[in-house]
Amino acid sequence: MLSIAVALAGCSALKLGYSTLPDVAYWWFDGYLDLDDAQGQRLREDLQRLHAWHRGTELPRVVSLLQRMEALAMQDMSPAQACSFENDIRERYAALRDRAEPAIVTNAITLTAAQLKHLERKYARNNREFEKDWIRSTPSEQLEKRMKLFIDRFELIYGSVSDAQRAAIRQQFEASPFPAAQVLAERRRRQQETLAVLQRLTGQTVSLGEARTTVRGLIERFEQSPDPAYRAYQSSVVQDACRLIATVHNAATAAQREHAARRLRGWQRDLAELSTAP
Repeated sequence: MLSIAVALAGCSALKLGYSTLPDVAYWWFDGYLDLDDAQGQRLREDLQRLHAWHRGTELPRVVSLLQRMEALAMQDMSPAQACSFENDIRERYAALRDRAEPAIVTNAITLTAAQLKHLERKYARNNREFEKDWIRSTPSEQLEKRMKLFIDRFELIYGSVSDAQRAAIRQQFEASPFPAAQVLAERRRRQQETLAVLQRLTGQTVSLGEARTTVRGLIERFEQSPDPAYRAYQSSVVQDACRLIATVHNAATAAQREHAARRLRGWQRDLAELSTAP
């Protein structure tokens, strides 16, 4: 939820983005599943409850995380320091996942065969878009796309990117090409397994306990791929990201660092206000 809200902060206020997340999430799910009225109402209520819990319970923890980030904003950092936030982020994700799991199960078992077909077609369209953007593009086109994605996020915090920072970003991305075919294969594996799990849950009578165990297994295989080569790639991505963040941060000017500190303080203020809002 916070990731989406931060993305929305690029074009709108963070508080407004966060407040609209239940609606954004609903329309995202509906686009994949074509929910009927009863399913839609149930999902909206579940999303509102999840959002209320996240607002009151998780946002204060996110504020604390942002405070730690702000403490590093005005000084150099090592890749290890950049990576030090990974466990905190994983813990926040795990808390959200565990809280959402019962609703995931109770909504999943209501899906119909027609809705699973709709999901399958949506997956196919997404894969075609991925192939167009990443498989059929040239290495130089892929490099420019990756740089733009990173620079957009960097500028959201630091305000600008220097020529030296841009060169460092390019150098690291050139040294670590994006394995588009491998990523697409993992996407397809996840999609096929998701469809198989949903077909099993909706095609026969299962207890809620069995359904939760099945869904938890699916989520765990999303988090930790059964493919050792893909797990190695995921680990390398994290390490590369930490090195890149440290490199471009350490090359930041005093003005960029002050911009980052102000942005992080602003997010803290906005999220603190949201967490105590009625």
